[in-house]
Amino acid sequence: MVTTFRPLNITWELLPDDYILPDDPLNHRTQPALASALNEILSTAHRIPEMAITGTNYGICATVNGKLVIKAPDWFYIPQVTVPKDVINRSYTPRIQGDTPTVVMEFISHTEGGEYSTKPTYPPGKWFFYEQVLQVPHYIIFEPDAPRLEVYRLEGGRYQLREDSIEERYWIPELNLALGVWEGTWQERTGYWLRWWDEGGNLLLFGSEWAAQEHERAEAAQREAEAERRKTEQLLAQLRAAGLEPDWGANP
Repeated sequence: MVTTFRPLNITWELLPDDYILPDDPLNHRTQPALASALNEILSTAHRIPEMAITGTNYGICATVNGKLVIKAPDWFYIPQVTVPKDVINRSYTPRIQGDTPTVVMEFISHTEGGEYSTKPTYPPGKWFFYEQVLQVPHYIIFEPDAPRLEVYRLEGGRYQLREDSIEERYWIPELNLALGVWEGTWQERTGYWLRWWDEGGNLLLFGSEWAAQEHERAEAAQREAEAERRKTEQLLAQLRAAGLEPDWGANP
């Protein structure tokens, strides 16, 4: 059965300066690490354009039927803001300060956090707010302990579960990247993470992974140079043993 919702009067207003934001506890103890990983990888790969922003547990505002609604996704991506980034220091209001988020994510555990709530009355549920109010193109729900990754795409005004993954990775065209689950260790946490792959299927690296890879390349280049030096010395020794002294200085 298709659920129908009453028409909404949606307006966009900045959060008042004296508004006290709630200090809600995190739904998942690993949420900061999961969000930080997504951000670091994009930053290391230079995949965050100058006017784009990412955020975690950061209030996104809309006024619905005359009442201010604030939801703080565990992670979000906004392709372009139209105000200086240092102005967006407490909350973000689409249409006034820039684009609507392209992607919102929620990380869940065994504690019910309302990620699936379609409650339309005030205060509306997260699902309803992202789908019907913000109309975010991609809503992603990740349960790292399972692991379980659900990627929803806004189609015809409703979220539809995507089943078009390639090697269990979902292409996000607005980011020109694919998202998938990776198992490993980063910053002393071992478990399941969300990570990015580029259009060629290459895994984007953490900063530490990139540094280790560059170090390995430098060592390989040094080994190759050392092998060439030894080969040259052996050739010189063979020529001299044959009574020849090559004059390589004349042919640099």
